[in-house]
Amino acid sequence: MPAIVLVGAQWGDEGKGKATDLLGGDVDYVVRYQGGNNAGHTVVIGDKSYALHLLPSGVLSPEVVPVIGNGVVIDPAVLLQEIDGLRDRGVSCERLLISANAHLIMPHHRALDKVTERYLGKARIGTTGRGIGPTYADKINRMGIRVQDLFDPNILTQKLDLALREKNQVLTKVYNRRRIDTGPIVQEYLAYGERLKPFVADTTLILNKALDDGKVILLEGAQGTLLDLDHGTYPFVTSSSPTAGGACAGSGIGPTKINRVIGIIKAYTTRVGSGPFPTELLDEQGEYLRTTGGEYGVTTGRDRRCGWFDAVIARYATRVNGVTDYFLTKLDVLSGLERIPVCVAYEVDGARVDELPTTQTEFHHAKPILEYLDGWREDITGAKKFEDLPENAQAYVRALEEMSGCRISAIGVGPGRDQTLSLRPLV
Repeated sequence: MPAIVLVGAQWGDEGKGKATDLLGGDVDYVVRYQGGNNAGHTVVIGDKSYALHLLPSGVLSPEVVPVIGNGVVIDPAVLLQEIDGLRDRGVSCERLLISANAHLIMPHHRALDKVTERYLGKARIGTTGRGIGPTYADKINRMGIRVQDLFDPNILTQKLDLALREKNQVLTKVYNRRRIDTGPIVQEYLAYGERLKPFVADTTLILNKALDDGKVILLEGAQGTLLDLDHGTYPFVTSSSPTAGGACAGSGIGPTKINRVIGIIKAYTTRVGSGPFPTELLDEQGEYLRTTGGEYGVTTGRDRRCGWFDAVIARYATRVNGVTDYFLTKLDVLSGLERIPVCVAYEVDGARVDELPTTQTEFHHAKPILEYLDGWREDITGAKKFEDLPENAQAYVRALEEMSGCRISAIGVGPGRDQTLSLRPLV
């Protein structure tokens, strides 16, 4: 049975948690394949809202096995706090599996993340300060500490000593911060290891065997396409690969075993952090989208920057990810608008550009070319099928479908688990 990838098609915060939860009844495993606790998914079930940061959204579905893949970077204190918080609310995490090869966020990663962002000033990237970037940097530099190291005190001590030999020099001599001692950190992390040990497994082996046995696996990315390290708006990106290609490396599932890529795309556009954003609204319309859509970061609480739908980005995401189906979220937020602008192309130095500009300079200078679609005033949160939507809402969806170059197979008309219109099966 092939695997399915779920990927954000904008700058993140598109509603991936809602989509994963919706598919939970049709899949056997949900795998988080990249990122850390710099991302968050919100899932609303009835009158309860769950904010997840490291745990895959599938943890809320009783029959699903949630998996944290090798491509994720884990802050064990945050993960255990999240597990405990769900347990206190009656949600069991006993099925959770964690890759032994996932890398760990250490105290020096968090310290360096925060101080370097402050040092950059106006040139800062806009990170969450949770140590994700420095952890991935150490992974690439072959200085990382992995989950499996928690079970060998000697290896953990050796690796941490080696890392702090360099990091303490930077913290104390460059940034005038306190040095970090190995001993207390080793003891703290060994205690985390004791609690996490029952969950740790060879997840790559388990997942491939599950596929051989006919199980359905959903690979869940964090952030979004435009935050991808290679394919995003570099350098204002995350430190991993949220795109569909990253799902293979971050889970150990080969590309020939993936047959569907579901892109999650919002009916307008949002972004958190620094970097170019052609359709951004810095007026009352932007504030309307922010307040009506509840556009505040799940992890940070920061206001999200808001703008109109960007079809250039949508086409790019379709191409880079090989998207087969789109899940359009938050259509209900646009209810009440007389006309709805949509960015169909950019103007760069006086010329029309229909695809994402090649260079960072061009993208920074891109101005949106807008077309206006008729809006609707009806409340659509109670719609049960596509035909229940007002004609103008249907026309808006069809226009976005054509502009994006990919079919829209599901539509979110509210935050609830039952507020989704299914145009065709996603599994």
